[in-house]
Amino acid sequence: MLQHKHLIIRATVKNPPLQIDNIKKWIRELISDIGMKPLGETVAVYVDKKGNRGLTCVQCIETSHIAFHSWDEDDPAVVQLDVYTCGEMDKDIVFTAFKKFEPITISYLTLDRENEIKIYD
Repeated sequence: MLQHKHLIIRATVKNPPLQIDNIKKWIRELISDIGMKPLGETVAVYVDKKGNRGLTCVQCIETSHIAFHSWDEDDPAVVQLDVYTCGEMDKDIVFTAFKKFEPITISYLTLDRENEIKIYD
């Protein structure tokens, strides 16, 4: 049965990713760790616009998508991650992978979007 789970994370971090290759590798490892299958290429770009500097990385997965954004010129840096899947997802695996960025604060929301949008945990 399809599920429609959406994990949204916002964190301040000590160690934001700065290199395109590093965030692409992290996203691919996360996909593997949560048991998902990537579709197509991992796309990442570095935005060098003052006030909006940071990485954006997106990956289609067999069951939906993952989107990552970071702002490294903020102090502390800000990282946001969306994981949306129609499959099962263990959010604890995502939080374990997130430790790489040395979070200072983390807030998150888990949504069930199957029939309506509602918060779940």
